[in-house]
Amino acid sequence: MSGKLMVVGTPIGNLSDFSPRAVETLREADFIAAEDTRVTLKLLNHFEIKKPMVSYFEHNKRERGDVICARIEAGETCALVSDAGMPAISDPGELLVAQCAERSIPVYVVPGPSAVVSALAISGLPTGRFTFEGFLSVSKKSRREHLEEVKNETRTMIFYEAPHKLASTLSDMLAAWGDRRIALVRELTKIHEEVIRTTLSEAAARYADGGAKGEFVLVVEGAPKPEQEPFTLEDGVAFAKQYMEDGLSASDAAKQAAAETGIKKGLIYKAILQQD
Repeated sequence: MSGKLMVVGTPIGNLSDFSPRAVETLREADFIAAEDTRVTLKLLNHFEIKKPMVSYFEHNKRERGDVICARIEAGETCALVSDAGMPAISDPGELLVAQCAERSIPVYVVPGPSAVVSALAISGLPTGRFTFEGFLSVSKKSRREHLEEVKNETRTMIFYEAPHKLASTLSDMLAAWGDRRIALVRELTKIHEEVIRTTLSEAAARYADGGAKGEFVLVVEGAPKPEQEPFTLEDGVAFAKQYMEDGLSASDAAKQAAAETGIKKGLIYKAILQQD
């Protein structure tokens, strides 16, 4: 009998957010792969769950992943958890899921809290399209290269940031992109949860001297969409000729081209006749 991997979302702060299905999944698993076994032990104790754990984190993920996969192939069920939120999202669990996929091991998800979408939902910024950029590099050069790469991104951007890096990150964002709207979402679901809706310039000034506390999710307004260049008369004529090739009369083609370009039908029609 083959086993399976269960990817289990855990609370990002408030333990009451842990779902009944997630509790049941941990109780039924043969073992738990945890980013930090000490953090997960607190969760297990709260829900009176006793299960063997294996540590699975950034610096042992490849070799430990092979061991976990072998146990699953032998018939065991593994529950994968991170310290907070959805495993595999900006998290070493990404590799374990990929290893399971390569070995045709069944992978199932037990949805849970996610700081990304939670912060976006309360940011007050556009939510229809967004991009998650994860943590910026601690290297100043790499961080600035990353910010330059997304300078023209028009979708709302979401970043994770640690408090000790916040001041330099905000300063670099302002330098790279100019002033934009930003929501700084701090300590989600915890006692001191806070949403600061402001601008990059004000945020950079606010945290310039350090002093930030708690984990932050930064939700930043995307770049303004470039304005479309106005159509020229030549564009209108080109549109009309294409319609004429499709069988429209010169008059109907000029009318259709005018509707698309905003150029007066009479000007397009006259230009067509002059060219003929």
